[in-house]
Amino acid sequence: MDRQRSDFEEFAIACTPALLRSAYLLTGDRHLAEDLVQSALARTHRAWKRVGRDGNPQAYTRKTMYHLQVSWWRRRKVPESLTDIPVERPVADATGEVDLKVSLRAALFQLSRRHRAVVVLRYFEDRSVAQTAEILGRSEGTVKTQTLRALSKLRSVLPTPFELTNGATS
Repeated sequence: MDRQRSDFEEFAIACTPALLRSAYLLTGDRHLAEDLVQSALARTHRAWKRVGRDGNPQAYTRKTMYHLQVSWWRRRKVPESLTDIPVERPVADATGEVDLKVSLRAALFQLSRRHRAVVVLRYFEDRSVAQTAEILGRSEGTVKTQTLRALSKLRSVLPTPFELTNGATS
């Protein structure tokens, strides 16, 4: 019993930062991301005897996290509204890296939650179409369509490299 507990604790400590990054990209909110990771780790802990011994606990936790997020989408009745102007403006550095990150973050949050999930899984998590479809419980065709629409939307809202280097973000 103590061995299983210490194995799980080591796993949770090692994987939490990566899980939090993915959860933040899915939720768009640090606190919701923390809640999502905590819920996923709680479910992983309950299944630890089975998952820790024979399976891949990180994959199990990530899949649980994505399924929880989809469940939260379905329950949530109040739509989020995003503004064109960020509330806080970060100080830009000389290389424009901060501007790029802010622009990318703003563009991601203009996507619907489902489109954002597909983009995060496909391009930030480097998942295949089949893996993304399995995680989200959708068909591969749906994932391809949602990816196409999400990338089209991102292209329309992201500034061009020229606009970023000249400080004129749209």
